[in-house]
Amino acid sequence: MAWIEKTIEFMTDILMSGGPVFGVLLVLLESIIPALPLGLFVALNIQAYGAIFGFLLSWGATCLGCFLSYCLFCKFSNILDHRFLKKYHPSIKKLKRRISTFSFSNLVLVIALPFTPAFLINIACGLSKMPFRKFIIAIFLGKISIIFFWGFVGTSLIESITNIRTIILISILLILSYLLSKFVSHHLKID
Repeated sequence: MAWIEKTIEFMTDILMSGGPVFGVLLVLLESIIPALPLGLFVALNIQAYGAIFGFLLSWGATCLGCFLSYCLFCKFSNILDHRFLKKYHPSIKKLKRRISTFSFSNLVLVIALPFTPAFLINIACGLSKMPFRKFIIAIFLGKISIIFFWGFVGTSLIESITNIRTIILISILLILSYLLSKFVSHHLKID
């Protein structure tokens, strides 16, 4: 167990020496390369820069990464449609229509779930050309609970998941994300 603590301390030192830009780059890369561990990067940012700044740094970086991924797939959706539409025409068209009509509240809820593959949501929303405003506000709201979850869970996933207080807190955050999305949807007329 001592080697784990030394490894985390070593990684935190590297992160602090690179400055906040390095912490942003790690989380940003995770949004583009899904095999990278978001939980580890968020925990390291919070360990290196403190709870508030580490949280804000991670949240901003993951939102930026999702935005870039969405824009990339929006830009190339016509090319992909032209190449693959002939072969999978009915199913792709149906899927794109379903995604583009996904309600704002449900989108926020899906984004807020801790183990939802964010890169798939970004790709699907970009390819379906979901309205930018709807997507970006959903990302801003939904990613709050994800970053909080990974920051809270930190270095001990098993211990946190078996702790009833953690489960209750995460459940409350999911409910609050959903209710906040309903409020924002109603007042900004998104859907």
